[in-house]
Amino acid sequence: MTDRGRVRVEKSYKRVRALLGGEVVVDSTAPLLVWEVPYYPTYYFPDADVRTDLLVETGETRRSPSRGEATQYTVKAGGKEGAAYAFLQPKMAELEGHIAFVWKTLDHWFEEEEEVYVHPRDPYTRIDILPSSRRVRVEIDGVTVADSTNGRFLFETGLPTRYYIPKTDVRMDLLTPTDLATACPYKGTARYWNVTIEGNVHENIVWGYDTPLQESLDIAGLVAFYNEKLDIYIDEVLEDRPKTKFS
Repeated sequence: MTDRGRVRVEKSYKRVRALLGGEVVVDSTAPLLVWEVPYYPTYYFPDADVRTDLLVETGETRRSPSRGEATQYTVKAGGKEGAAYAFLQPKMAELEGHIAFVWKTLDHWFEEEEEVYVHPRDPYTRIDILPSSRRVRVEIDGVTVADSTNGRFLFETGLPTRYYIPKTDVRMDLLTPTDLATACPYKGTARYWNVTIEGNVHENIVWGYDTPLQESLDIAGLVAFYNEKLDIYIDEVLEDRPKTKFS
């Protein structure tokens, strides 16, 4: 593993494939994981594992203080277009001869035979979902919106504990579904609800996964509340509101 301050590089041992327009554009058993942002890595692939015949230079570049100047490409396959880039003279030697793709511009990604969504999974992020008999009470504007001793506590690396509660223990009459949906590579696609207390609308403050991914099946059909934006009591002890990117 190589560490360059904010940028970390290490080898992955998974087989990773990506498809665009029904064509496989990369198939590799030797990808690199590069932490371009702090929260999750990006896959970089050896040139030999990439369908470079599908790449066309755009004439544009992107600059990185730690990695140098990257040539940008359009990926053309199956009548569709994606995006890729490569540092042809990288400041970090490990990246020489490697190509990265803009994840969201490709149709499907697979780690081994399992489809992966949103971004590569971070090998240092872990999710534990544990049943708990501790009392969880959620209060908004002085009104108890949820009260349960049958919750599931979700512990995810780098985030505060999330308390998933059965809908039967939630004041669903105060909740209104919204059109917002977000995706997580570890949990799946979440839908959201507003909470309205005496005319005061708290937007998208509740979420849940109807059909979560395999590793998070234990939270299927339950709902969670943003700890950062309301009051949660655990065994009647008020929790501090955590400071996160969701605050």
